[in-house]
Amino acid sequence: MNFGQHSQEEYFRMAESFHGRVAPGLIIGGIMITMAQERVPKDSLYDVICETSYCLPDAAQLLTPCTIGNGWLRVVDLGRFALTLYDKQSGDGIRVFLDKGKIDKYDEIKNWFLKLKPKKEQDSNQLLEQILDAGREIYSINKVRVQPQLLSKRSKGSIAICAACGEAYPAKHGATCLACQGQSPYLTAGKNP
Repeated sequence: MNFGQHSQEEYFRMAESFHGRVAPGLIIGGIMITMAQERVPKDSLYDVICETSYCLPDAAQLLTPCTIGNGWLRVVDLGRFALTLYDKQSGDGIRVFLDKGKIDKYDEIKNWFLKLKPKKEQDSNQLLEQILDAGREIYSINKVRVQPQLLSKRSKGSIAICAACGEAYPAKHGATCLACQGQSPYLTAGKNP
């Protein structure tokens, strides 16, 4: 089985290096990306939407030029194991998802996907074997068109200096930076080491 332009062995090495391990979601994501790429016009400039923050964004970053950093990969966390490759201009795309209605004969995939067993009780070797045996059988594909506001290029806009902390931030966030507005992920600012 190939994953994009890579052999299974190459993709597994890439996955382990990038993700830390050859996770089931990353293998499934690789299959999904490959299926979508085959249906997108070859000369198309596309972006990717992942509908979960788990594993799928890493598959997209490994197999496409779309990354979080360059803005061509968006995570719209709907909690669904689905992704879309869509034309940057028209918004026309191909959405691929792991289809619950197609996994019944694959008990380990079903246990993993629906969290029917704790991770430590799942047979990871059998799960990987079932994912590879199932091939493309457990996915569904839809044509979609993304919402127009997702087609515009994102920009920070103008930069301001926060009156409270003195750091630079996008001016569109308001009179002070988001951290000083109470959205900081930190309990304390910390001290210099």
